[in-house]
Formats: sequence, structure tokens, C-alpha cells
Amino acid sequence: MIRTATPTDIPVIHALIRELAAYEKEPQEARATPEQLHEALFGQHPGAYAHIATDDTTGEPVGFALWFLNFSTWRGVHGIYLEDLYVRPTARGTGHGKALLTELARICVDRGYERLEWSVLDWNRPAIDFYEALGARPQDEWTVYRLTDGALRKLGAPNGS
Repeated sequence: MIRTATPTDIPVIHALIRELAAYEKEPQEARATPEQLHEALFGQHPGAYAHIATDDTTGEPVGFALWFLNFSTWRGVHGIYLEDLYVRPTARGTGHGKALLTELARICVDRGYERLEWSVLDWNRPAIDFYEALGARPQDEWTVYRLTDGALRKLGAPNGS
């Protein structure tokens, strides 16, 4: 079962993010606090959204998708950027990941969004195979760039240096 996250889901979303970071071999990078997640998802001006996958028998959360809107200047409409998709190892292979992506695709279709995009680590072959089996295709001609920490602060300083 897939459901829209509620404020009471913040602790489980936080835990799942930390599990995902450990799986991706970067646990030290998962610095978001529950308070930050609450503000981003349920604050006065939410900029992100989340869905929870639950076990069909117990109702316990087993995964999540966290996403936000992007915009295509070429298409002239919004799309969804999937920031995180994670299903606990004990629940993988039971359809939860596909159900989460299906829900996001449904939102795109219902709202007239023309893209559902995400990134995947190049070493994560199980995820790549899963996504390609659904019909997703890599965008090999694009390279992701990121500014963080000191480089971001340096560029964003008042004098830009």
C-alpha cells in the first residue's frame, strides 16, 4: 500500500533516509534533522512531498519516496524530481518500489507533468536494472554537477570569492 506521508511519519522518514545513506556508503552525509524534514514537507511553504510504502499485512512502513517539483523550459510544464526512493532490504522484490514509482507517475499524468526524473549511483546495478525494466532510460549525455559546503559558501559570499 502507498499513502501520502503525514507529519507523524517524520521519524520513520528520517530513519529511512539514514538507512538509505548507509546503503549508499555515505552515512555521514545524511545530516537532515527531523525538524528540517517537517518544515520541508509540512511547513508553511512545503517544497517537498513524500509517500510511504507500507507492508500489506502489518501496515508497517517499509519504504518511501521523497520528491519535489521541477520545471522544463523546453516542455513548459512542471515535472517531478524524485530525490529519494528507498525500500528496506527485507521488503525488496515485493512490489513496493514499483508501487511508489507508479504513484508518482500517476501524479504526473493526472497533473499534466511530462517528466519523472531521478539520479541513480552508477554502481547500483540492482536499481539500474529495476528502473530500466520499468522503461526508464539513462540520460548519458548529461553530467550532474553540485556545489556544497565551502565551495557553495565561497561562490555565494557577497563578493563572490
